[in-house]
Amino acid sequence: MAKNKKIKQEDNLQDVESALTRTEQFIEENQKLFSIIIGVAVAIVVIYLGLGKFYLQPREKEAKEQMFMAEHYFQTDSFNLAINGDGNYLGFLDIIDNYGMTESANLAKYYTGVSYLRLGDFDQAIEYLDKFDTEDLLVAPVTEGVKGDAYLELGKSDKALSQYKKAYQLSENELTSPVYMLKAAAILESMEKYNDALDIYNELKEKFPNSNEARNIDKYIARAKINLEK
Repeated sequence: MAKNKKIKQEDNLQDVESALTRTEQFIEENQKLFSIIIGVAVAIVVIYLGLGKFYLQPREKEAKEQMFMAEHYFQTDSFNLAINGDGNYLGFLDIIDNYGMTESANLAKYYTGVSYLRLGDFDQAIEYLDKFDTEDLLVAPVTEGVKGDAYLELGKSDKALSQYKKAYQLSENELTSPVYMLKAAAILESMEKYNDALDIYNELKEKFPNSNEARNIDKYIARAKINLEK
């Protein structure tokens, strides 16, 4: 019995050695290929790091400097000048076109979207806001809410409602959530969906009792209840 066990162990050892030999042989035969793969991987890392340090960082700095006047025009409600520039300074569209891979260009898409909203070009507003990407816990919900404003202006209440819900659920906080909860509830009331509106009013009162929007929440709750009883 011991002899059979020993023979089996030797067979297993031979199998392992055979597998190792085949693996070594495969590596030897494909050593050039592996070297190329490793070389390409290293090159990609080097290019990526170099791109960031020697290309993107200087362009980011330049883009911020170039966007200063557009931001000034935006803050003073001169939205056409903010979008298109004034002939001496670049507008947000120029920043987007000329500095496409920078964070400044990304932020310019947000500014452009809001500017078009203020100018009444709601389709363009949505288009540029859709292109804007952020994970900021305050800016992200505001972006979705602004899209809701644009859809509402276009008469697309269902899409506006969807955006407002997304806005207040995306990052629950006392600054933005109550604002978009009220807007969503107002649309629901306009659709005569008073139960759904009432649910949002009650949720707002419970979660954000100290918010500005909660000051008159009892009035909204009472109105929704009266409409339910009609």
